[in-house]
Formats: sequence, C-alpha cells, structure tokens
Amino acid sequence: ANEETATTDTINPTADQIRSLAALERGAPGQMANLLRFKPDGRDHYNRYADEIAPILADIGARVVSAGDAELQVIGDGERPWWHVVLVVEYPSLDAFLGMLRREDYGPVHEHRERALERAELIATRPWQ
Repeated sequence: ANEETATTDTINPTADQIRSLAALERGAPGQMANLLRFKPDGRDHYNRYADEIAPILADIGARVVSAGDAELQVIGDGERPWWHVVLVVEYPSLDAFLGMLRREDYGPVHEHRERALERAELIATRPWQ
C-alpha cells in the first residue's frame, strides 16, 4: 500500500468495501452508523466538516438522526469504548449515499473529515420492517 492508503485505511472504505456496499439493495432508505475517534485536534476539523457537509446532505435528502459523545461503556470491555462519537445519518437511498461520494463538491469537504479522524467505522443499516 502507498503511504496515503496506509494512513487512511482506518477512516475510509476500501474499494472492496464500496463494491460490497454497491451490491446491496440501492433504492430503499437506510442509515449509516458512524463510530468516530478524533485525532487530538480533530474535533475542530470535524465541526468544520459537519458545517460544510450539511448543505450536501440537505441537497440529497439525507439527515442526521442522532449524534452524541460516547460517555460510558455500559456493556463491553473497559469503561469507555474506543470511539468518541456515535453519529447516525439517514439517507433516502443507498444510491443517494454513493452519489454523494462522487460529487465534485464532496472531495474538498471530505478533507476536513480526514484531518479530524484517527479511526472510524461506518455500518450500513436498514430499518426493520
């Protein structure tokens, strides 16, 4: 892996992960659950990312459902989880999410996310019927 890939593997999906995501049912609404760990100065960068991504999310019909700091791990190992924040974003469809990643205006905004995060996990979820 090149140096850039080595430094971003823990915060960006791999090509294989994007292919797996694209293979899911793409027309139905879904939510993305984000587990985020900030770099020491990352919260400021992430706040800028949040401000700049908001109009893009609105444009594609997505919305933040929940965002909060991880205060205490009630079940699991240790007092605190590895992540600092849990963020859930609802998208009108998987196509809307994938389309957002390809937008020309998304790249410059995404740079703030990369500067902010030490580690992230992104879990695609589908509402229970």
